[in-house]
Amino acid sequence: MSRIGKSPVSVPKGVKASVEGGSLKVEGPLGKLEHAIHPAVSVQVDGAAGEIRVSRNGDHRVARSVHGLTRALAANMVEGVSKGYEKKLEIVGVGYLAAIQKNILQLRVGFANELQVPIPAGLTVACPDQTHIHIKGIDKQLVGQFAAEVRALRKPEPYKGKGIRYENEQVRRKAGKAVTK
Repeated sequence: MSRIGKSPVSVPKGVKASVEGGSLKVEGPLGKLEHAIHPAVSVQVDGAAGEIRVSRNGDHRVARSVHGLTRALAANMVEGVSKGYEKKLEIVGVGYLAAIQKNILQLRVGFANELQVPIPAGLTVACPDQTHIHIKGIDKQLVGQFAAEVRALRKPEPYKGKGIRYENEQVRRKAGKAVTK
């Protein structure tokens, strides 16, 4: 049995969870999230105990694989609507910078043209200075996906370390062409 799947998700004060029509709905101070429940598992919300329990319907392969996943997604939803998620990116390189104009993230990262990335709905992106980007939201998947897409536009290169990286990310550096003798 899944160790992750059988542990309950505690619901803090101020967060409401409900199961309606085959989907789990979680509402908190930061917003609302909804996730469709796979038919191989069932979700029960216990309002008195303040927890969400996930159990599987049968012991076939799909039910076993979706059991822990559903519980983890429910836990991420509860944490997202109560605390939120944040990813921080930093830009390293001479002349590299980021700015936000309306709903577009503008990046100058060494290409001939400026890159313009539309910010998805549900995320708040801020640039406290020209070399840092803060991405906040209640959906863990959306925050991580957008951060990964921005980082993929100019990954940190191993020789000088220039590019977009996560804050506190260790970039493995290589030595350049060394003169022999």
